[in-house]
Amino acid sequence: MAAARAPFDLRFDSGRLCLDLLATLGSRAGEERLGSPEQLRQWLLGAGVVPPGTPLGGVDAGWLGRFHAARELLQRVVHTEVDGRAADADLERVNALAAIAPPAVLAVRAGDGTLVRTVAAAPDCDALVGRVARDAVELLTDPVARGQLRRCAGETCSLVYLDTSRGRRRRWCSSEVCGNRERVARHRRRAVGGPGRG
Repeated sequence: MAAARAPFDLRFDSGRLCLDLLATLGSRAGEERLGSPEQLRQWLLGAGVVPPGTPLGGVDAGWLGRFHAARELLQRVVHTEVDGRAADADLERVNALAAIAPPAVLAVRAGDGTLVRTVAAAPDCDALVGRVARDAVELLTDPVARGQLRRCAGETCSLVYLDTSRGRRRRWCSSEVCGNRERVARHRRRAVGGPGRG
């Protein structure tokens, strides 16, 4: 049985890199999951923005602020695009971030002879923010992927995810998190309502 997820655990289940960044700002109550440079380092590695083992010693409060600003911009653009149309000025800002060259990734041999990814040099903040912004551009301009964008039906959740389920009937950002909350709430409503109700 999987361990219960703590409310501030990082999540990587949205289906896209840019959406995983949005998930670092939890529910509608605004749970901050990127509150320190160490949490940003964990997110960069966990989301696959950089390969395992990439030196991230330069991550500091400045990086954190830039990722928060990028997240705020992407939150606005993605949510507005799900509902209608993002402001042109916001799209221009996303495009400017996406135009920054990503860190060069190389294939090298590991000790066991398998090929692994590594970066040519320690990445800088702008390059990593640019990689996330580029993913947002690719998502929003791909009609198939864009058609799979969904807003979580969880009562206290504001996350957006990619619904790749058969039949496109997925309701929650995560069955384990929001789906479980909904099932527990439904069970409690039935228990309070007594036999024959609910």
